[in-house]
Amino acid sequence: MKNKISAWIPCMAAILFLLASCSTTKRIPEGEMLYTGLKKIEIQPETGQKVPEAVGSELTKAVSVPPNNAIFGSPSLRWPFPVGLWVWNNWDDPGKGLKHWLYDRLATEPVLVSDVRPEARVKMLDEILDNNGYFRGGASFELVKGKNPKKAKVIYNVATGPAYTLSDIEMLPDTCVLNHLIDSIASRDSYLRTGSRYSVDSLAVSRTRIANTLRNRGYYYFRPDFIEYLAASIQEPMKIALRMMLASNIPSDMVKRYKTGKVTMYLFRNQGGGEPDTIQTSRGTLIQMQPSRFRRALMPECVTMRTGRYFAVRQMNSTQTRLSRLGIFNAINIEVMPDTTATEPTLNVEIGCTFDTPLEFSVEINASSKSNSYIGPGAEIGITNRNLFGGGEQLGVTLTGNYEWQTGKGASSLFNSYEVGVTTTLSFPRMLAPGFIKRRNRNLNWTRFSLNADLLNRPHYFKMAQFNFSFSYDWQSSRYSSHTLTPFKLTYTKLMKTTADFDSIISQNPAIALSFMSQYIPQLSYTYTYDRNYGPDNTFNWTFTAQEAGNLFWSVYELCGSKGEKKLFGTPFSQFIKGTTQVVYGRRLWGDNWLVSRVALGAAWAYGNSSQVPYSEQFYVGGANSIRAWTVRELGPGSYRAPADQRNGYFDQTGTFKFELNTEYRFPIVGPLHGAIFIDAGNVWLLKKDPKRPGAELKWKGFLNDIALGTGFGLRYDISYLVIRADLGIGLHTPYPNPDKKGYYNISSFKDGLGFHLAIGYPF
Repeated sequence: MKNKISAWIPCMAAILFLLASCSTTKRIPEGEMLYTGLKKIEIQPETGQKVPEAVGSELTKAVSVPPNNAIFGSPSLRWPFPVGLWVWNNWDDPGKGLKHWLYDRLATEPVLVSDVRPEARVKMLDEILDNNGYFRGGASFELVKGKNPKKAKVIYNVATGPAYTLSDIEMLPDTCVLNHLIDSIASRDSYLRTGSRYSVDSLAVSRTRIANTLRNRGYYYFRPDFIEYLAASIQEPMKIALRMMLASNIPSDMVKRYKTGKVTMYLFRNQGGGEPDTIQTSRGTLIQMQPSRFRRALMPECVTMRTGRYFAVRQMNSTQTRLSRLGIFNAINIEVMPDTTATEPTLNVEIGCTFDTPLEFSVEINASSKSNSYIGPGAEIGITNRNLFGGGEQLGVTLTGNYEWQTGKGASSLFNSYEVGVTTTLSFPRMLAPGFIKRRNRNLNWTRFSLNADLLNRPHYFKMAQFNFSFSYDWQSSRYSSHTLTPFKLTYTKLMKTTADFDSIISQNPAIALSFMSQYIPQLSYTYTYDRNYGPDNTFNWTFTAQEAGNLFWSVYELCGSKGEKKLFGTPFSQFIKGTTQVVYGRRLWGDNWLVSRVALGAAWAYGNSSQVPYSEQFYVGGANSIRAWTVRELGPGSYRAPADQRNGYFDQTGTFKFELNTEYRFPIVGPLHGAIFIDAGNVWLLKKDPKRPGAELKWKGFLNDIALGTGFGLRYDISYLVIRADLGIGLHTPYPNPDKKGYYNISSFKDGLGFHLAIGYPF
C-alpha cells in the first residue's frame, strides 16, 4: 500500500503541472476578455464632506461581482488554481462517458467583462448617487489589463459632488382626520427635518413608518405607496424643497378607519374532525372541536384585540406571538375581513389554531477529541409533554450523559470518567404569583419548577453527586427584552467518594478542599436578555445574569444570634455573589457571508459563611462552544499548569473570573454545507490568591500573556431546524510556560495543539 501511494505522488504532481500550464483564455472569443475581479472602487467625496457608510456600502455592493474561482464569493480575491477554467478551455466535451462526467462536474464557464457589464454598473452608480442626494456626482470605469490582454480587472471611479439637503418640507393640508394623523406622525419623524440629506431610501423608510403607525390606528388597508413625495430644486444652491401628497385614485375602502368587530376563535384537533363546542367569552366566540383537553380561558387570554376599538395590526401580531409562545399549536392562522352588515367600517377577525402532537422527543449528540488521546462523547435525550393538564402546561424530562476515556499507550483503563444527570421541569404558561401582582401581568408568562440530579465520576480522583430544586419566572417586557427571575434555588453537593491521590492533593491545598466540601447552595438569580436584528445585516444579543447565594439564610441566622459557621440541616451553606455577561454581534459582509463575534465575562466572590466559591459554581473554558483548541477544563486558572500526574483531573482547572473572546467567519460552500474560520481566546483566573497554584491569580500585569489563543476551521451542515457542526481547533498560545517551546507560539508540537469537536448547533 505504501508503494502504491508513493507511485501516485509523482502522477498527481504531473497532472497539476500540466493543468497549471494550461491556458484560461484559450477559448475566449475574439473581442472578449476574462473578468478577473474588482480591482477597487475609488469614492471621492466633495471637499470637507464625508460619504455616509451606508451610501459607500451601497455603491460597493452594486459593483461587487465575483470572478471565477472567487474566495468565498469575494469580488476581488481568487483561489490560485482555476481548475474549472482550465478544464473549460482545454478539454473537449465528448457528450458521454467518464470524460463527459468529469467535464460536467469540473468545467466552469468563464465570467467575461461583457457579462459584468461595467457600463450598466456605472449607470447604477449614477442612480445610487442621485437617490442619495448627490445630483452633481458621476461615475466611470476603466479596465486594467495584465500580461495577458484577454484578462482584465475593473476599477470604478465615483465622484460624489456636494450633497443636496432638504430646505422646505410641505405637509398635507389639515382637512380631514387622516391628513391630520399623517402630518402628526411625519412631524415626529427623525428624517423629515430641514437640513437632512436628500435620500430616496430615507423617504421610503419614513413613508413605511407612517403607514405602519396608521395601520395601528385603524387604517388597516393603508399602504406606504399611498404617500408620494414631490421634490424640486430651488434657487438656493444644493437645496431641495419637498412636498408630501396622497396618491390619486386610492380606493375609498383603503383609507377608511376600521374598528374591530366580531372575534371568532377556532380550536382544531391535530387528527382533524370532531364535534364543535361553542362558548361565548369576553374576548369573542370560542369554537372548540371535541373531544379535546384544553382550558377554555387560555386561548381568549392570548387575544389582545377588543371589539369596538380601532383595529391595530400591532394587537393582531401580539395575539399571534402569544399563541405561538404556548408551544402547543402546529398551525396558527389569523384572517381579517370587512363586515358588510355593519353601519360603520368594521373588521371581523377569525383565529384558527390546530393542536400539535402532545409529545416531543429530542436527541442531541456531541463529541470532542484532543491530541493528548482523550476523547469525550456526550448525549442529551429529552421528552416533553406540551399540554399536560390541558392548559398548555409542559412537562419535560431530560437525560444527559458525558463520557471521557483515554486511548493509546499508557491508558490505565478504557473507561475513565463520566457524568450523568436527569432533569425534570414542569412549566405553566402563567405566573403563579401572589394576588398583589395584577392578573394581566400574570397571564401568558411562564412559571417553571425544576428538579435535577447529577453524578460526576472521575475514577482516579472523586465521585460527586449534586441535587437541586428551583422555581423561576420567565416573561417578556418588550419585543426585544426578556427576563428570568429565580426567587429560589437550592442545590446540595455531596462528595461521595475520593481516592488516596485526591485526598493527598486537597490536603496540601485547602482552597480546593473547601470548594469541594459537601454543602447547600441556596440561590436567587436574575437574567436579562436583549435580542434584536438591526435590519437584515446586523444581529445583536446581550445576556446578563446576576446571582447571590446564602444571604437570606445568613441574615436570619444573624438575627437569631448565631455566630461563626452557619449550617442548614447540619451541613454548611455557601455564600457568594456571581455575575456573568455575554455579547454576541453578527455582521453580514456580503451574500451569506457573516462575521460573528462574542465576548463573555464572569466573576464570582465568596464571603461570609464561605471562603471559597463552590466547585460547581466556578468557571471553566475549553470545549466545543468555547476555546476549541482545548477540551473542557483543560486551561487555567491563569498561567498555572497542573503537575503531569494530575492533568485532566478537572478539579483544579476552574476559576472565579472568566474572559472569552471568539470571532468566526461563516461562509457558504455548497447547498446546506457551510464553512467557518475562527479565532478563540480566553482563560479563567482566581480572584483570591492560592499559594498552591502559582500564577492562577488575576493580575493585570501579564494578563495578555495569560490568555490562551487558538484558531481553526469547521464545517456546518445546516438544514434550517438542525445544524450539525464539526470544528478542528489549532492551538497557538498556551497561558502556561512550556520549557520545550519558547516565544508566543509555545505549543510543543502541532499535533499537541489540535482539538476536534462534533456538536449540534452553532457555538454562539
